[in-house]
Amino acid sequence: MASINYLSDQFLVAMPNLTDSQFSHTVSYLCQHNEEGALAIVINRPAEMRLGDIFDQMNITTTSENIRNSPVFSGGPVQLERGFIIHSKIDGTWDSSISISESTCLTSSRDILEAIAEDKGPDKFLVALGYSGWGAGQLEQEIINNAWLNAPYEENVLYETPVSQRWLTAANQIGVNITQLTAPAGHG
Repeated sequence: MASINYLSDQFLVAMPNLTDSQFSHTVSYLCQHNEEGALAIVINRPAEMRLGDIFDQMNITTTSENIRNSPVFSGGPVQLERGFIIHSKIDGTWDSSISISESTCLTSSRDILEAIAEDKGPDKFLVALGYSGWGAGQLEQEIINNAWLNAPYEENVLYETPVSQRWLTAANQIGVNITQLTAPAGHG
């Protein structure tokens, strides 16, 4: 049996032929991938709200307009009411946090939002509602079926690249001009 290379801490780039409205032209950060399945956060679909809207719902106050105006993303179709924060690692811990890599964590607890509101949280963060999930072997099959490309994680794509350019930039990291691929690309 061949060994499986899991893809945690990488980007999933939707192939042009992936027409599912949830995932068409998306790039997702793969936070967890193992024998049980996968969890990713879509990083290029802004929601119709700002972080200040979430703070208002949770009775969290901030004096920073920049923080209040931070975008919130639609992270995927699963648990849309639940918030996830991808962030740079800093000293300190949060109540519900998993380490993805040496530089990146995923947290889903209120305490990190309170720290962000007080400008005492991580320097870099992305807040999303919901996530994308796959059962055991499902993501692997979708990759075989040419629905996704995987690309290495680059912090600048996640935090600094304009949202409208993340899909192209993530694919370009592996030398692919994704706009020129056709449906049968990758199959010989």
